[in-house]
Amino acid sequence: MPRKKQDGDSTFKIRGDQLLDFVKEVIKEGNIQRILIKDAKGKIYLDIPVTVGVIGFFVAPMLIAVAALAHMVGVFEVEIIRK
Repeated sequence: MPRKKQDGDSTFKIRGDQLLDFVKEVIKEGNIQRILIKDAKGKIYLDIPVTVGVIGFFVAPMLIAVAALAHMVGVFEVEIIRK
């Protein structure tokens, strides 16, 4: 899952077994406003708002949903929307 840190919005193709680790890593990087998790056809499965006030309260349960979702589809498209 090698990638370069970028300043704009970016999209990554991630295998289901790497999805949870990837989302955790992106959240730790900071400067993220929203994470969209889609299938290859563009159907949005999860739309995770990541703001400073909701990180502990809201994102932790969303990570459980990401883990469950990772077993459903082989490859996801993850769109990172930066501030």
